[in-house]
Amino acid sequence: MTDGRAGPRTGNAAATPILLHTCCAPCAVYCLDRLEAEGFETTSFFYNPNIHPYKEFERRLDTLRSYSSMRGFDLIVDDTYDLDQFLRKVVGTGSGRCAECYDMRLRRAAREASERGFGGFTTTLLVSPYQNHDLIAQVGQKAAADHDVEFVYIDFRPGFREGQSKARELGLYRQPYCGCVYSEMERYYRGKHREVQE
Repeated sequence: MTDGRAGPRTGNAAATPILLHTCCAPCAVYCLDRLEAEGFETTSFFYNPNIHPYKEFERRLDTLRSYSSMRGFDLIVDDTYDLDQFLRKVVGTGSGRCAECYDMRLRRAAREASERGFGGFTTTLLVSPYQNHDLIAQVGQKAAADHDVEFVYIDFRPGFREGQSKARELGLYRQPYCGCVYSEMERYYRGKHREVQE
């Protein structure tokens, strides 16, 4: 594991420290704005072994590190590439793969929040209109209970377009698929297959 400026910070006594599981920089843009507006002092946490291939994983992490330096927020990085473990969990699960993916990442975030003394955590997954919010909430709450921290559910979706627009203006790398090899297939292969059929 590698760390940026690991938190929680104590500069603003009025702010509530929170750990933000972060899938990528563009999704973090609006989430960080919203959390700051709601009185949270946010530390970002990167753990995403679902991202495939490895070069894509590196590019998303490098972009998040650059954005952290640009904006000045704390960043904790677990750059362990647990692709093997991820694949063992999701292969053969079909549409259930997202639940396994959420569980793997949010359990890791809950553990990090607990070990570092954060009272709660949330995730940038909640900004995406393409993710299953009910399932994320369910998985997050279970992970939180198991690690004696709070899962803070916030529906960030109203700011999705705003955040993506800001990310574009900042020149942040914006990935064209969720992250896993299955979402990459859905984005490219199935789209191409449909074009051929039509």
